[in-house]
Order: sequence, then C-alpha cells, then structure tokens
Amino acid sequence: MGRLPACIVLFTMLLAACSAPSPTWRNRVAPLIEELDQQNALRLFPQEYRNLLETFEHGDAVYHVRSDHQGADAYYQLAFQKAELLRSELQSLKQRLAEEERQLALRLAAQLEEERLIREALAAEERLRQQERKRAETEAAAKAAAQKKPVAKEPTPTPPPTYTVRRGETLPQIAGRAEIYNDSSLWPLIYRANRDQIRDPKRLWPGQVLSIPRHSSHDDVVEARRYSGKK
Repeated sequence: MGRLPACIVLFTMLLAACSAPSPTWRNRVAPLIEELDQQNALRLFPQEYRNLLETFEHGDAVYHVRSDHQGADAYYQLAFQKAELLRSELQSLKQRLAEEERQLALRLAAQLEEERLIREALAAEERLRQQERKRAETEAAAKAAAQKKPVAKEPTPTPPPTYTVRRGETLPQIAGRAEIYNDSSLWPLIYRANRDQIRDPKRLWPGQVLSIPRHSSHDDVVEARRYSGKK
C-alpha cells in the first residue's frame, strides 16, 4: 500500500471516531482509491493517480479545517469520478497488454511451426539425396558387373513410360536423354502430358514422376518443336 492511500485509511478511521458523519461521497471514493493503489495505479498512471489524491486530500482539508460538509462532498464526488475513470483506464490497459501477450504467443507459435516445416523439408531433401546416391551406386555396380560379362546382343530396351525427376533437371534435359526422346526440343510433349502436376515448365521438383508420351503423332512432334523454338 502506498503512503498516500495509507494516510487516507488512517484519516477515515479518525473521522469514523468523530460524532459527525463523514460526507457521503467520501465513503464511496476511499475504498476505490485503495483498490487503485493495490492495482499499481501509481506506477501505471502516475499523473492521473496523483491528481486523484490531490482532489481527495483537498476535500479532506475542506471538511476537516473548514468543517464544510457540503463543499468537501463536492470534492469527494469529483475524486470519485476521477477514480472511476482511472479504474476504466487500468482495465483497458490490462486488456491491451493481455491481447499483446496473446499476439506474441501466436507469432511465436507460427515461428515454431515454420521452423518445424523447414526441418521436415530439409530431412526430406536429405532422404532424397540418399536415395539418389544409392541408386547411383547400384547403377555403377550393375555397369561394372555387365562389363565383366561377355558381350552379347541384347534386345532393344523398352522405353520407360515414366520418368522420376532428379535435382536440378529441366524438361529440355529430360527430353534430351537417350531413353526419353534424345531430342531436347520435344520437351513440350512431356509438359502437355503432365499439366496436372507442372504449373511452370521451368520449375520441376525432385521426385516428381512424369508420364512420357510414346505414341505422339507427326503433327504433335512438329508442334512441340515449334513451341520449343518460341520459348
């Protein structure tokens, strides 16, 4: 409890011991000032709180020194109005601080969620790199084993119906692969066959499985090369 509110309580006790009743508004504003003191009004709104105490003490002076009951009650009523206003401002401040704290918690939660998603994306990327490394090792081992075997005429391999995108690959690079079209200008054929998963032909994602059209007409091939030349 602050020094001034303590004086108010003491003075209230002294007045209660007197035969004359205290002014009506004083009995209403004194507990309210004590409540504001407990809510740290002096620290949060120092100017307003001191102004309230000055008004209250002025009423005490008029009542105690001049014995002017009516005049003192006017000051007490004014002090009560200031106390009500200050209490409303305290409530608004507490609500604002609580909302700021809630918004801070939301931003922190969003930041944590973003960091979690980044970690998951990095983990998925690492898994893809490991898969690519294992596939390269398997292909290298198979190639080495094939070189040890006697050369034999092998049947023409069936062109793959699909292709899994690797990191950094583009549609022209894929179309230019020997097992695809061996012609990078035919990439529009792949793009048109996979419009459901390719929004931008210049951006592919590792791990995408693309359908490879194998029975395009002559007109489709000509149109693909024309479209490729414009791009």
